[in-house]
Amino acid sequence: MIERRRSVPYAGASTGAKARDEVTRILRRFGCESVGFMDDFDKHEVLLAFTHRGRRIQVRASAKGWAQMYLKENPWSYRRRSITKVEHEQRALRQGHIAVNSMLRDLIKGQMTAVECGILSFEAVFMPHMITADGRSLVERLNDGDFVRAIGGRIGVSDERHNHSTG
Repeated sequence: MIERRRSVPYAGASTGAKARDEVTRILRRFGCESVGFMDDFDKHEVLLAFTHRGRRIQVRASAKGWAQMYLKENPWSYRRRSITKVEHEQRALRQGHIAVNSMLRDLIKGQMTAVECGILSFEAVFMPHMITADGRSLVERLNDGDFVRAIGGRIGVSDERHNHSTG
């Protein structure tokens, strides 16, 4: 766990295993046939992939994005004599790899609760993350074609995900 100066969500998360187990339980209870996680250490992302009624869904969470948020709220200063700036950034990135599991758990828990209560349909919640025939998510596919030009810009992809400086 890293030192906390300002409050940043999930800075106190201590393990990703419990969060992953809970995501798996939630999705299995809802009838998903398969559930899996993949750590992409080069991109500093966690991928949650699952199948529901034959539809493949993939949700990505960026440890780099979390680390950038943490570093913005808790910048390194020369008063931190015990660690260098690089060590401070590496600690933030390591904590990001733990934090994103809890973030995915809370996202899935909230979305599945909305589906179970009838607030949203499964399709409304997960359609952007559904995998199309070419292996990309629907939102990735929409961002590549004429659709983007027609609406005047990209949709559903955070600028933070494509503009990382940490790591």
